[in-house]
Amino acid sequence: MWHVIIHNSASASALELAGRAMSSFLHDIITNPEYHDYLAILKGTRNGFVYGVKVRFPHALIMAILFGRGSWEARMRVIYRATKQHAFNLAKFVTLYKTFLLVQKKVNGGKARSADTFIAGLLGGYLVFGERTAINEQIVLYVVSRVVASFIPRAGAPYSKSTSPSDVVKPLPPDSRYFTVFAALSWGAVMWLFTNRGESIQPGMFNSMQYMYRDSEVWKDLRTLLWHNT
Repeated sequence: MWHVIIHNSASASALELAGRAMSSFLHDIITNPEYHDYLAILKGTRNGFVYGVKVRFPHALIMAILFGRGSWEARMRVIYRATKQHAFNLAKFVTLYKTFLLVQKKVNGGKARSADTFIAGLLGGYLVFGERTAINEQIVLYVVSRVVASFIPRAGAPYSKSTSPSDVVKPLPPDSRYFTVFAALSWGAVMWLFTNRGESIQPGMFNSMQYMYRDSEVWKDLRTLLWHNT
């Protein structure tokens, strides 16, 4: 009996030592600067997936509640597919983007160039978001709106004069005067498009506008006026 106890104790100690050795080995790899760029790709993939789930799931859930049709089982399948596609596409884009950056850096003798980010984004966008799907269209339109809005003059300071990508840069809000004009033109344009060229508006936004501006024109009684659409 004592032999069994001693043997089990020795086995447990050996496993504990092996576990510590493995933990130390992994820690050395993770903290080794030589592997930083490669591990950054792995973590970027993880973060892209997690962010995609966080952004898409609540949006898909709300859209299913407000505009979904069919059984809840069918709606849940739609939510799952939308969340899966958004999460995997962001994960793939981050992976490709960081990989292309690393490849360009290696090719250029370890030096990053200003154009590297554009080239990496261009290739990643083509490979991941080039296929026209509802999810990809929403993401691309979101990105386009941010790119366009970035040209609005910033409040309190001119465009960044940073000489190095490593300089600390903080985002500044748009100048309120220019933003007022930008907001007015944006809403004027989108309302004209909705009325005259509705087929050109992204489906998710079209459904929202339909709900607010056209469905509110029709009712039959007090219930359909205040509580539920006809």
